[in-house]
Amino acid sequence: MAWGQPSRERRVLKAGHSSIAVTLPKPWAEAMNLRPGDLIVFDQNDDGTLYLKPAPLPGAAVAGAPYLVQARSFETPGVLQRLVVGAYRVGHDAIEIRTEQPLGAERMEELHQAARGLLGVSIVAQEPNRVVLQNFIDPSKYGLPQLVQRMKMILVAFLEESGELLGRRARSRRLGGLAEEGNKVLALLVRQLFLASRDWSLARRIGSPDPRQLLEWRVVVHALEELSVVLGEVAGELNRAPPSRSQDAGLATMLEEFKSGLKSVVDSLMRPSLSQACEAYAESTRLAESARAALAHVKGPARRTGLPAALAALQRGATSMSILAQVALDRAVSAGTETILVQAP
Repeated sequence: MAWGQPSRERRVLKAGHSSIAVTLPKPWAEAMNLRPGDLIVFDQNDDGTLYLKPAPLPGAAVAGAPYLVQARSFETPGVLQRLVVGAYRVGHDAIEIRTEQPLGAERMEELHQAARGLLGVSIVAQEPNRVVLQNFIDPSKYGLPQLVQRMKMILVAFLEESGELLGRRARSRRLGGLAEEGNKVLALLVRQLFLASRDWSLARRIGSPDPRQLLEWRVVVHALEELSVVLGEVAGELNRAPPSRSQDAGLATMLEEFKSGLKSVVDSLMRPSLSQACEAYAESTRLAESARAALAHVKGPARRTGLPAALAALQRGATSMSILAQVALDRAVSAGTETILVQAP
């Protein structure tokens, strides 16, 4: 029985002298890792429906309680920010920082920077020895497909900015903003996956009706993270030392092809099509080879520009696109609604 279409009817059974019982769907019980003797908690809604979920394990954090970080002091730059980002990504709504020694101005600014870099997070309490950050995002409002589409738009913007930087002397003012926006969306994507892995009803609401798809989504997010890094490097190298049009070794054309391929592979992820996924996979393989060949032909003054590093980064990016195409292929095959003919070489 598929998880997405379980039987909606269950016969009421007699249990003992005066009790009745209803069995649980096997896929749901397996997904929740339930065993005989485990506890289930439920809430009754006003319309008579019941909401069921496994009881929290002994020692588990109480829902709504802040994630508490206590230390004598925080002196190493970056530690506080990474703690906040990590707590956000794994699903904590409230994060409380406590110290014995008052936080200095630099560490306070670090916490404010962490809040600015995460969607929906604000500092709600600030004292010399205590800071509380709160997330106000409703996870059910952010579907996985919509976030992936947003990430695609950011990556396309990186490619477009890289194309404009070719042969241009003025430095880009957009790269910092694009990188910051990309990091926000990626952090929210990871957070959504963590939350969905603990609540299958949320998983269905945000676009993953089958719990097994969460593994696919994690691969997708990891590939998007790598693409964000890679395309940021491409734009950064061209921003640092752009080659002239006569030196670009076909990079301008390659950036346009990469943009088209990226759009195609994300579309095949969102709307699984075997033929489109096959084309996207073939295109990502071709782009990787094109970048490798172009890099081998960079000579003379062009080697002192950002062109070699940009081409090497594009080659890595094509590998990440290939991973996305492979997931799209898996989804299309799983759907099992299409047959194509592949010509032998």
